[in-house]
Amino acid sequence: MRLDEIDRKILAELQADGRMTNVELARRVGISAPPCLRRVRSLEEAGFIRGYHAEVDARELGFEVQVFVMVGLASQAEADLSAFENLCRGWPLVRECHMLNGEVDFILKCVAPDLSSFQSFLTGNLLTTANVESVKTSLVIRKAKDEPGVPFDVLEKRLAAAP
Repeated sequence: MRLDEIDRKILAELQADGRMTNVELARRVGISAPPCLRRVRSLEEAGFIRGYHAEVDARELGFEVQVFVMVGLASQAEADLSAFENLCRGWPLVRECHMLNGEVDFILKCVAPDLSSFQSFLTGNLLTTANVESVKTSLVIRKAKDEPGVPFDVLEKRLAAAP
């Protein structure tokens, strides 16, 4: 599916506010509601929109600790990488898991109610996992920026400059 300017506007608007009504979305992108809804459904079916969710405040819910964990594995065979990813999917404190290129194999974003809860996860789960060779942790002090998705203004500039 090739995206036109209206599709990109729809994606940008929904990325900024996924709760707006279809009527409001249509108004913002300059088309009527029925074709707007058809486009949104097409974008969903094509996989450009993977879902909708509420952004919750972890600290307000009692998750005071956020930690980035750099994990090195002893083996980077595909079966071992997949096995580690599957374990991460089952650990509730792991909110994100990214495989990296370079010195570190994975970076995990973890949240926990307190340091002792995170330490229990670290020593009881992560450090005892087969194939985990090294673990380095960095405790988040504060968040300076947290933007979802992609910068559509950069995409539009790139498309405008393309021959």
